[in-house]
Amino acid sequence: MNLNATLFVQFVVFFIFVGVTMKFVWPPVMKALDERAQRIANGLAAADRGKAEMAAAEKRIAAELASTREESAKRIADAEKRAAAIIEEAKQNAAVEAARIVEAAKAEAEQQVTRAREELRGQVAALAVAGAEQILKREVNAAAHADLLNRLSTEL
Repeated sequence: MNLNATLFVQFVVFFIFVGVTMKFVWPPVMKALDERAQRIANGLAAADRGKAEMAAAEKRIAAELASTREESAKRIADAEKRAAAIIEEAKQNAAVEAARIVEAAKAEAEQQVTRAREELRGQVAALAVAGAEQILKREVNAAAHADLLNRLSTEL
């Protein structure tokens, strides 16, 4: 065997092998690699979109939390104002009720004073009749002298 012929045959077999590999093996391998690269690129793009959506969602959440806090602060302030108004209204109602009770007590006291005066007038009239009886040493008829006794009680 000749060394040159062996090398030449090995070159020819190598180029045939390379040609067959380039024609039949290389395209499916390259297609698989391209598909994989495309899937990786799509995955990275989806990850970027996910990050962007996540950042947008976080911003929306922060805005919603801020509006919720603001709304709850308004509600608390409104509730405090309403509580103060209710307390003030209760104080006013209590003051009105106290004034009404005081007026009723004053009216009752006036009535008692009036009754006491009437009783005292009656007692004074009875004492005056008794005194006049003692002075005159005779019995004075109270029914006959009622007009006189009434004038006397009004003067007292």
